[in-house]
Amino acid sequence: MFEVMRMERCFWCNMKNDVYVRYHDEEWGVPRFDDPYLFEMLVLESFQAGLSWECVLNKRENFRAAFDGFDVDKVAAYDEEKKAALAANAGIIRNRLKIKAAVRNAQIFKEIVAEYGSFEAYLRRFWSGHTIYENTETRSPLSDAISKDLTARGMKFVGSTIIYAYLQAIGVINSHDSGCFLYRTNK
Repeated sequence: MFEVMRMERCFWCNMKNDVYVRYHDEEWGVPRFDDPYLFEMLVLESFQAGLSWECVLNKRENFRAAFDGFDVDKVAAYDEEKKAALAANAGIIRNRLKIKAAVRNAQIFKEIVAEYGSFEAYLRRFWSGHTIYENTETRSPLSDAISKDLTARGMKFVGSTIIYAYLQAIGVINSHDSGCFLYRTNK
């Protein structure tokens, strides 16, 4: 079992959930911009809509297996039979609209990568490349702009709040609480 070090963490980190503690300590807010990871997090964040992140995180490995390791090419090619199989998979969140959106979003993700060379390059159209340190917001002008563009391209479940959480997850925004051992500022 994962040994939880006795350090202060963000208020939302459930200390009884080793998966959540590990995610908080090792992944959330850590800059990572390779396309496979950016796609994985986009899928997972879109499934979070209306639910808790802990719920999604607890099902992450099931999602990974069900969505072919988040291989964007495979997900973009899912047919109705595969979508129905996903909707019947009790190991994931079986929301048909979110499943349909994940497939369409994969297709659009691929178009964006073809246009810009990588999803990170696309994000840098909106963002300077420097980590943003803030921990009191749930949306921002940055998440508004990215959300608006992704929506205009046809993506679903990419509202500003979801995109803000996505930017936190991938390390564009560092939002650790001021009492957390991972808290940082621009100074």
